[in-house]
Amino acid sequence: MAKKFKKPVHEDRKASGVGSNKEDIQSYDSLVKFSFKYLDVNHEKFQISDRQVTYFLKFIERMKGISSHTVQRLCSSYDKRDTLRFHDIDWDRSTEKSFGIPKEDEIVDKPWQFAISVNEHGRIHGFFIGNVFNVVWFDPNHQLC
Repeated sequence: MAKKFKKPVHEDRKASGVGSNKEDIQSYDSLVKFSFKYLDVNHEKFQISDRQVTYFLKFIERMKGISSHTVQRLCSSYDKRDTLRFHDIDWDRSTEKSFGIPKEDEIVDKPWQFAISVNEHGRIHGFFIGNVFNVVWFDPNHQLC
């Protein structure tokens, strides 16, 4: 019977909160992509049905800007993190305890958020699987504290 070896985890990636059990290490150095597979539009705090078209245009513009960065640069560059207000979420210090996704502990290593624009339009909350940022909540009214 062949021995099974555990795949080594790149230390920078491990600290980044990018799913170490999700994708191979090359995705950490790949450009950010977006997915809406886990989008929750039914959460009572995070409603977007009343948003105007300009809100979604700003969101698309922000996604375009973020998708020109690698996960590594986005997660580790303080100038980018500050400019985008991109940072991890500490559930212990938050109004929510998790995203509430089935098997969340198996797929989410670290939750993240970023601002859609400076002082307007709120934030987006989600998580990485490899280089894919999975959007879970739109938070136009800053409900996640």
